[in-house]
Amino acid sequence: MSTSDILASIGVIILLIAFLLNLYKKLPAQSKVYSLFNFIGASICCYSSYLIQFYPFIILEGVWAFVALLSLFNVPRGTSASNE
Repeated sequence: MSTSDILASIGVIILLIAFLLNLYKKLPAQSKVYSLFNFIGASICCYSSYLIQFYPFIILEGVWAFVALLSLFNVPRGTSASNE
């Protein structure tokens, strides 16, 4: 098994854990932990796709990681950061 395979497997496992925890209502999609899992998992998958030069997945996982990163710092409308 190559390094890219190992990294991709780790990234996918992290993404699936977040998905399953959300699906079974153990981790809300609005939580920072959910966004963090998505950011880490997608970033690892993006890097593994870069290693094998598979550009469609570099774009997919890169955008996924970027959106997850943005959601980590997102403050919902009508609230302030001091209310958290």
